[in-house]
Amino acid sequence: MAVALFVTCLVDTLFPACGQATVRLLERLGVEVDFPAKQTCCGQMHLNSGYAPEAAGLAARLAAAFADAEAVVTPSASCAAMVRESYPRLAERIPDRGAAAAMAALPARTYELTEFLVDVLGVEDVGAYYPHRVTYHPSCHGLRGLRVGDRPLRLLRRVRGLELVELGDAEQCCGFGGTFAVKNADTSAAMLTDKATAVLATGAQVCTALDSSCLMHIGGGLRRARSGVDVVHLAEILAATDAHPVPSR
Repeated sequence: MAVALFVTCLVDTLFPACGQATVRLLERLGVEVDFPAKQTCCGQMHLNSGYAPEAAGLAARLAAAFADAEAVVTPSASCAAMVRESYPRLAERIPDRGAAAAMAALPARTYELTEFLVDVLGVEDVGAYYPHRVTYHPSCHGLRGLRVGDRPLRLLRRVRGLELVELGDAEQCCGFGGTFAVKNADTSAAMLTDKATAVLATGAQVCTALDSSCLMHIGGGLRRARSGVDVVHLAEILAATDAHPVPSR
């Protein structure tokens, strides 16, 4: 099977190891991965900030970049939710009917990584090895937007050497919310404090999630607290094997 990688802005610019891990993981499972070089932002930040026309233009560009893809896989619940939830509505703003049709068709072929692994490939044991105590933060878009359910947990439970510990008040938002953290800094910081406290209470060495954005926010709070707890995207955990030792951070 062949898929196209929707790497997302944040992963491409700040967390490339997540994108590289996604490719390693998929190729290890026999999937051929293409990277459409013309992809840019999905438009989520613009739409959330009230710039719907600009978001529609970016959505049209992204849909064109992935027009020939059999399936589109992304290591971001947030961006996958943007495509699935908002592209059909944004397509109504595009006068070019061909571009609008491409936008409307993309959601059905777009998968967050754990959805693709569990639902499309039918795999839960991906052959990973990660000898650490790990807790999982369910990001809002994955939990409420995509409704990924326990797919990430099912994958984590099959990782050899990994001790999975439950996160208290797991469904509570970490406070990032994209531009929310900028526009409502005090509220965001208070929510982050609650999330970091919950992470520390688990005694975990690592906090993982489906979104680099949440991990960036949580990781900042944990580093400022000098907690010693690392944040690692789920793709990096699933890509780790005996043959590729877990890097020290």
